[in-house]
Amino acid sequence: MLTVNDLSMQFGPSVLFSKVDLQFTAGNCYGIIGANGAGKSTFIKILSGELEPTSGSVVLDPKRRMSVLKQNQSLYDDCTVLDTVIMGHQRLFDCGKEREAIYDKEDFSDEDGLRAAQLEEEFAELGGWEAESDAGRILQGLGVDVSLHQSLMREIDPRLKVKVLLAQALFGHPDVLLLDEPTNNLDLASVVWLEDFLMDYEGTVLVVSHDRYFLNNVCTHIVDIDYGKIKMYVGNYDFWYESSQLIQKLIRDQNKKAEQKIAELQTFIARFSANKSKSRQATSRRKLLDKITVEELPASGRRYPWVGFKAEREPGKDRLFVTEVTKSVDGVKLLNKVSFIVGKEDKIAVVGKNELAVTMLYKILMGEEEPDSGDVKWGASIQPAYFPKDHNSFFENCDYDLIDWMRQFSADKRESYLRGFLGRMLFSGDDVYKPVKVLSGGEKVRCMLSKMMLSGANFLVFDQPTNHLDLESIAALNNGMEAFKHNIIFSCHDHQLTQTVANRIIEINADGSITDRLCSYDEYMHIADLEQPRG
Repeated sequence: MLTVNDLSMQFGPSVLFSKVDLQFTAGNCYGIIGANGAGKSTFIKILSGELEPTSGSVVLDPKRRMSVLKQNQSLYDDCTVLDTVIMGHQRLFDCGKEREAIYDKEDFSDEDGLRAAQLEEEFAELGGWEAESDAGRILQGLGVDVSLHQSLMREIDPRLKVKVLLAQALFGHPDVLLLDEPTNNLDLASVVWLEDFLMDYEGTVLVVSHDRYFLNNVCTHIVDIDYGKIKMYVGNYDFWYESSQLIQKLIRDQNKKAEQKIAELQTFIARFSANKSKSRQATSRRKLLDKITVEELPASGRRYPWVGFKAEREPGKDRLFVTEVTKSVDGVKLLNKVSFIVGKEDKIAVVGKNELAVTMLYKILMGEEEPDSGDVKWGASIQPAYFPKDHNSFFENCDYDLIDWMRQFSADKRESYLRGFLGRMLFSGDDVYKPVKVLSGGEKVRCMLSKMMLSGANFLVFDQPTNHLDLESIAALNNGMEAFKHNIIFSCHDHQLTQTVANRIIEINADGSITDRLCSYDEYMHIADLEQPRG
């Protein structure tokens, strides 16, 4: 059990959270959520001992081992991939190295023999004989091929380094596992493997993630950092979100009968409790939900932006025609004779391991790049709006404040109109006079979404719009994209958004060709899994 007693943390006059008392127990996975800047990563660092709290304590049984997902990719550059993973259990790694050093001695003394015997016993107890095979199994599960296991960390792709550090955190059956954004830069197969690993994990897991689908699959509890407090609730993210919205509605509708609302909440709890899942953790969650009372449901004070896209004109019959588009960069073929037609009802998710190819497709669609061959033709009535993956050029070397930045994209130049628009995106008061060059990544994304909403476009193109967004903003964008009545082409790392928005999946294959499927994202994943080579 990991226990937090009367914990407080502040930086200067700013208090992140105070008087926190929590217990984290084995067999449960705790999703840590909160708005950007609320203190999620700081809380993880305090639990790991990397940061000292302003007051209070974190208590872990000294016989229990904690493992933390490290963020510094260059920390192990001089180590092999396999050794880096085994270092996740530092005592086991040190024991093995000392044992090897003794056996390598030319003048082996009696004292060396006694010490070697002690190390042999400890090495076996710690699982040393299975260490390399266990580390290799985790690496392969995360998609790091066995051919790379003896390579130095400095020699491998940075995207693989992320996987190796995750494998390090998972190695050696730690009692407590702290994971800060573990799904960042993971491909689909690796995320699915990690979900399965955590759902069968017998220790205590605390995870920070912006991936709602991942949180829903693995979490038994949600730990919410809000209004300077940290509170724990039973259930996954969807349960937390929907119950918090119901509680807020109850607070707003004070005139209605409380008994009626309580009955609604109890029905809601029963519905979530009845959900079926293959995981042991979900079974545990259902038992907990069966016992929950209305008083234990969350009442979040978090603010959600509003995202809505309204087309100024109805699109005609012809939408978008892509014919035999081919594009190479530096001798590498990113797109190879790509052809597709966008129909009236299509909301298309573009997927593929090569994100450069995906981004290049969008740039060609929007006229920012010319194909080597092939053609792109938009319908005469189509007015597209584009969210580029790299949008820093809209903000760099720009002396505008938020109002003036928005004004350049709006037909209505009045400050009162622009203020109302910015208020929906959580920019209020003097925030609207903030220089755009100092905005955070999430604030820039919200500005770009505002620009798209102002455009009145009838065809939306998004390249990774959820990057830098918090959970609240992702949920708002998800709602806006679902509600949009016309065409969307998009790429996104958020599984839930992709599943709920897309009705067609275009996969860009390794050779630059495409596989086009009229199906949902979950159906596509199932088909892709069936097509994986076995054995």
